[in-house]
Amino acid sequence: MIANTSTKHSTQRKKKAKAISKSSSNDDEVIVDEDAIKSLPVEIKPSEGKSKKPDDEVSKLKFHEMGLDRRLMKSINHLKWPQPTAIQEKAIPLALQGKDILSRARTGSGKTAAYAIPIIQTMLGLKEVNDVAKTLALILVPSKELSQQVTQMLAELLSSCADSILCLNLAASESDGGNLSLNATPDVVVGTPSRVLAQFTAGFLNLSDIMWLVIDEADLVLSYGYEEDIKKVVLQLPATYQTFVTSATFSNDINSLKNLVLKNPVLLQLEETALPTSKRLTQYHVICDSEDDKYILMYALLKLRLIQGKTLIFVNSITRCYRLKLFLEQFSIFCCILNSELPVTSRLHAIEQFNKGLYDYMIAVDESQLFSESTKVSKRRQKASKEFSVSRGVDFQKVSNVLNFDFPKTIQAYIHRVGRTARGYSSGMALSFVSGAEIALLEEAQGELGNDQCMRPYQFAMKEIEGLRYRCLDAMRLVTKQAIKNARLRELKIEILNSEKLKGYFEQNPRDLQVLQHNSILRPSKIKSHMKHVPEYLIPDALKGVLPQRKRKRRFNESSSEAHRKRSEVNPKYQKRKEDPLKSFKIVK
Repeated sequence: MIANTSTKHSTQRKKKAKAISKSSSNDDEVIVDEDAIKSLPVEIKPSEGKSKKPDDEVSKLKFHEMGLDRRLMKSINHLKWPQPTAIQEKAIPLALQGKDILSRARTGSGKTAAYAIPIIQTMLGLKEVNDVAKTLALILVPSKELSQQVTQMLAELLSSCADSILCLNLAASESDGGNLSLNATPDVVVGTPSRVLAQFTAGFLNLSDIMWLVIDEADLVLSYGYEEDIKKVVLQLPATYQTFVTSATFSNDINSLKNLVLKNPVLLQLEETALPTSKRLTQYHVICDSEDDKYILMYALLKLRLIQGKTLIFVNSITRCYRLKLFLEQFSIFCCILNSELPVTSRLHAIEQFNKGLYDYMIAVDESQLFSESTKVSKRRQKASKEFSVSRGVDFQKVSNVLNFDFPKTIQAYIHRVGRTARGYSSGMALSFVSGAEIALLEEAQGELGNDQCMRPYQFAMKEIEGLRYRCLDAMRLVTKQAIKNARLRELKIEILNSEKLKGYFEQNPRDLQVLQHNSILRPSKIKSHMKHVPEYLIPDALKGVLPQRKRKRRFNESSSEAHRKRSEVNPKYQKRKEDPLKSFKIVK
């Protein structure tokens, strides 16, 4: 049952609703108020299981005070959301009043649930009156990965009423480029603008009954060149519908979109920092004298277990992605890679496995900054990277650490990368490797973020791990340009085969999806066994006795040898060999 609200809370909510209603007609803004590491060893432990209530996101309105359906409340309780986030507290009551909303909030603020909850709540009420199969809600997203993420969030919110509302992800079958034959009319459709337009043109989708239009990550949608597709989709919509537009930034393109789809919208612009405060997100940087120091430091952090928990590693190019993976594999540090070259289905499955905790390390290529106007790249390469962004639009769950192996070239890229951790009510850590050529970018980022968000120096004693240098340099010599090229070709072949199995065989055998792994070894040669462990004489003195000891093989001793001899004598094969004079011949002195 839904908890009863007191008269005091009811009066306060009415006053808030009146104030917001007055401001919405004039497009007014609704504002919401919201130790350096000294020496080695440093052990950064994951905090993914601890969800503390942040001081900067204290909300007053509870979910049970919003008058939500009991089935929707049951799903929210199952998700273990203690209370609405700041954007949810302000957006849900306004959406239930039928207002158009233009919201700006940082990554991980709960924007998806902010528009999904009121849509489901109103749709459940309509279903009780007239349960006619119609497509009522259309959600436009910039990428296939985000389409999967939104669909999963809707499925979780509909867990207690899945029989009443049907949700469809149009990007699920987009990898083969074919049309999707709709066996049942979905109530909610999620997809990229191009995919929605293609299905409408093919006659598989009816948009004449749409009551809700959502454009999620609108700035990213426009940056991918979907503006014309959105205009064509809007022409097919009815005269009246409610619109939600969410964006991380407001630009001139957003203003043009606002005039196209929004009518007297309420502007929700949360007064908050670009990243969570230092109480939840700890940021460090370490200066590396050379490129080799980056690889040595990465090896030390992972192999000596100075960083624990799920870790997302960002690089600036696909070549460096494979170089780092091949380097780590030589020390039996296995990780998954994520870039635009991989098939869509493989990328989605790799993200799903990472979120489930099947492996702890993922190397992701941030390609959002590689295709600026001043950069000349082939059209084929741009097409491969379209609709793909790792730093944005992908829901990495319970990430404890973010490592910037290559420092991002813009402050926006840094914010979106680091925003992959410390999401919701969790805390996290971000560590950036900075070479001599990247110091200017570091100083620019520190100036933009301010004192509270400042990246503190990571005081790592490089002299303590100097003994690891020769091992790392030997491993780096094997990572040649030809080895990287062969690894990329082999990875593509493997993932394409896996992608075909996923869309064919694994549709009939969903349990076999668990067998498919995306952290396979790229190097065809055998990994040297002695590189798997760090010799005790190379371990820094401060860490001796802290790291788990390697299990040694049992030494030869006479007692074990005698026992083995007695067991052999009982064996019938031994008796037969003993009777053969050619095999039992002994030299007598």
